[in-house]
Amino acid sequence: QVQLVESGGGLVQAGGSLRLSCATSGRTFSTYAMGWFRQAPGNQREFVAVITRSGGITDYRDSVKGRFTISRDNAKNTMYLQMNSLKPEDTAVYYCAAGRFIATMTSGGPDYWGQGTQVTVSS
Repeated sequence: QVQLVESGGGLVQAGGSLRLSCATSGRTFSTYAMGWFRQAPGNQREFVAVITRSGGITDYRDSVKGRFTISRDNAKNTMYLQMNSLKPEDTAVYYCAAGRFIATMTSGGPDYWGQGTQVTVSS
């Protein structure tokens, strides 16, 4: 079982930045691919970014490419999402997720989810 705890959400003006963190329990963090997903009111949960176990490969949804950066620190059992140039359409609850492979996380869904952290971008 993997426990995921997100932090760093909040209210920011359009054009601003936020950094989300996802802390995990246990000593298996480096054995999981990790990712960020989000869900806006009335919408389905969608993939935002994923990263492989080593951090060597990342993938992003088109709308956040060039603005968001996913990273991980396996020594600290923590994953991050740096979000720059935020837009009102980025407003959502952001979820940390873990799975075996980034391909299965973006297609079939992750194995584990965090509780989510709210990100609100005002215009």
